[in-house]
Amino acid sequence: MTTYTGGCQCGDVRYEMTGDIGEVIACNCSRCGKLGSLLTFVPAANFKLLAGESATTEFLFNKNVIHHRFCKTCGIESFANGKGPGGSEMVAINVRCLDGVDLEALQVKHYDGKKS
Repeated sequence: MTTYTGGCQCGDVRYEMTGDIGEVIACNCSRCGKLGSLLTFVPAANFKLLAGESATTEFLFNKNVIHHRFCKTCGIESFANGKGPGGSEMVAINVRCLDGVDLEALQVKHYDGKKS
């Protein structure tokens, strides 16, 4: 497993995550489709917010189970948190917001969130 750092555009929100990024998800739901997020998921224990707890605000929609966190200053949603399908706490990371990741090298899986 690799440790990555990332955050928002202005730098107010910074975090690190530990995991393997092999495949990312491109969802077409009403939110992800507009944001263009490429998502990877890690257990909450593998995510550490380094800066910006007070710099984030959240948006809830649909089933209100995913806390979409975005920077109050620049508006970038670099991560979201909530419960995974099995009920464990998970964090969804927008891989576009991780430092030094070669996006072209990632395998993209398309998820039809419009039908979920």
